[in-house]
Amino acid sequence: MIVVHHLSSSRSHRIVWLLEELGLEYEVKRYERMSNMLAPPELKQIHPLGKSPVITDGDVTVAESGAIVEYLVSTYGGGRLIPPPSAKQDRLKYTFWLHFCEGSAMPPIVMYLVLTKMPDRAPFLIRPIVRYIFGTLLTGFVEPNLARHADYMESELRKTKWFAGDDFTAVDVLMSFPVEAMAERGGMGAKHPKLAGYLERIHARPAWKRALETGGEYHLL
Repeated sequence: MIVVHHLSSSRSHRIVWLLEELGLEYEVKRYERMSNMLAPPELKQIHPLGKSPVITDGDVTVAESGAIVEYLVSTYGGGRLIPPPSAKQDRLKYTFWLHFCEGSAMPPIVMYLVLTKMPDRAPFLIRPIVRYIFGTLLTGFVEPNLARHADYMESELRKTKWFAGDDFTAVDVLMSFPVEAMAERGGMGAKHPKLAGYLERIHARPAWKRALETGGEYHLL
C-alpha cells in the first residue's frame, strides 16, 4: 500500500491528486505544521530531510515532488499521464516542465514567501530596515523573475491546452502549484488568460476534487 506522508498546506496535495488520477489505492498519513510553520520532527523518521511530500511504497521511500511523480508514473502509470516516446516534441516538453517546476518556478516563489513574511517577524526596532532590504530584493529580483516565468508559461499555453501538449499529463499536476501560487499573489490578471483558464480546468477535474476531500483544504503559505 502506498502511503502519502501528507503535510498540511503543502505541495503534497499534488501527490494525492496524482494518485487519484491514476486510480491507485493509497493511505494518507497526516502531519500538522508547528507554530513556526515548519514540518514536525516526526517526518524525519520517514526521510532524513524531514520534508513533505514523501511516500512509502512497501520498502521503498521516495522524497521530492518530481521524483515521486516519476516513480508513480513509471511504476504504476502503464503509459498513462505521460506522452508516448513516439510523440517526441510532447515528450521533450514533458521532461522540460518536470524539471522547470521545481528547478526554476518554485525558488522565486519560495523567496517571495520568505521575503514577504519575515519582516513582520523581525524585532520591532529593526523591522523598518528589514522591510526596506527585503522589499528591495523583491522588486529588484524576485518579482521580475516571477513575471518572466508567468509570461513564458502563458505563451506556452497559447500553443497547447496543457503544458506537455493537448493531453493532460503528470507535469500538469506538478505545475498546478506554481500557477496557483502566482494566482494567489495577484499574478493572473487580464495579461494571463490562458493561465487562468488552466487553473479552471484543473479545479474542474474530478480527481482534483477527490484529492481535496481526502487530503483536506490547503492554503498556499
